Amino acid sequence: MPMPDIDLPEGLWRATPNEWAQVGEITAEAFAHDPVASWTFGNREGMRAAFGMLARHVYIARGICHLAKHGATMWLPPGKSKKLPLWSEFYLGLRLMKTCGMGSISRSLATDAKMNQHRPTERHLYWFTIGVLAAARGQGLASKLMDPMLALADRECLPVYLENTNPSNSSIYESRGFVRQEIFWPGDGAPPLEAMLRTPMRQVTHSG
Repeated sequence: MPMPDIDLPEGLWRATPNEWAQVGEITAEAFAHDPVASWTFGNREGMRAAFGMLARHVYIARGICHLAKHGATMWLPPGKSKKLPLWSEFYLGLRLMKTCGMGSISRSLATDAKMNQHRPTERHLYWFTIGVLAAARGQGLASKLMDPMLALADRECLPVYLENTNPSNSSIYESRGFVRQEIFWPGDGAPPLEAMLRTPMRQVTHSG
């Protein structure tokens, strides 16, 4: 599905292919204390490598990434694969082995497999990540980053699916219309993932 152009608020722009490292860096910094990301990768270097690779070869290449000075999001339209190209998956494995140890490879594969297993089969917009740096939190940047794509989903009558990796964020997603579908665990001793789905909000039209 080709995604239509989106009007973005001031200070927010669509990431270009040359900005993949910036998307990865912001996301890794924002997820530094995230329970699932910490369990999967173990340190920020691993997160930086993984999020950067995914931004470059999946979410910018096949989807939409939005950037602000202190924030970033990654989205994937219906029908697009989130699997890395084979050569980049191999390169990421080498990076993870060097920076995080062998265990991070098996944990990342297990996490990805569980996510794929629980992802809905119905047509949907997939929201992979939103990251806001600590210095910019509490200033409305998260809303600025998420609302344009949620509005697009409403216009296109698309459900939106995400895996919440941090229980403290549940209320934020619920305030935007997301409903918990299930809780699942990516591996033994892993923190939980919360599968959440948002059905399209009814568009209100005014006449006269």
